[in-house]
Amino acid sequence: MMVLLSPAKTMAGVSPVKAPDISVPRFVKEASELALYLSQCPVEDLAMFFKVNGSIAAENYRRFREFHSPDVPSLQAILAYTGIVFKRLDPSDFSVDDFNYAQSHLRFTSYLYGLLRPLDGIKLYRLEGDVRLPELNGQSIFEYWRSRLTDILIADCIKAGGVLVNLASGEMKSLFDWKRLTSEVKVISPEFKIAKGDKLRTIVVYTKMARGEMARMILKHRLTDVEMLKQFKWEGFYFRPDLSDTNAYLFVQDGF
Repeated sequence: MMVLLSPAKTMAGVSPVKAPDISVPRFVKEASELALYLSQCPVEDLAMFFKVNGSIAAENYRRFREFHSPDVPSLQAILAYTGIVFKRLDPSDFSVDDFNYAQSHLRFTSYLYGLLRPLDGIKLYRLEGDVRLPELNGQSIFEYWRSRLTDILIADCIKAGGVLVNLASGEMKSLFDWKRLTSEVKVISPEFKIAKGDKLRTIVVYTKMARGEMARMILKHRLTDVEMLKQFKWEGFYFRPDLSDTNAYLFVQDGF
């Protein structure tokens, strides 16, 4: 079983957690080229690309300018990303075996690095999928990666048992030929909603936390059977078979 997660915008360059190894991202050459292109963009362009204020744009301008410096260390992706999903994934208590299992059964999408394994060393960055750089001949970042990532994710999933648990956000599908992926791999997409009256609502923070918790459960318990996903329970969320189908598993929390 392979788990797919989105990256986080919040990142750290160092971590008190020690992973057993550090690997080289498979698309490190492409990441280096993209970082070089972005390092040549004015701060104002970065602010527009990322839809952020001048301070955040300036910080990322500095990151890209320093990206190729040997003095800037890399940190394993599973430790570098620090958003809500990753706080709930919580690798702080991972054993060596847990890290090694995750390396074969967990992938992170990345607009800069394409597709990452947990122990791949990465540097601080920010990027969005709809950015179009002149050097990419008008392609968006989504389009740039699509032809590069689809085959490798399919191969990774088949090697991990032929099932992909898609816990990434919806826009990440645009990094892949999703139609071909779903024709070659069984994809399960869990959703998490809160019931209020007769309506089901998506609350982003709860969705992110639940995604991290489910990913942790899969890795810690070495799950191989998709039926075991239905046993996931956290903070009142439970599986609703009546609202689910073979590819979309819905977990509901019964109100506040």
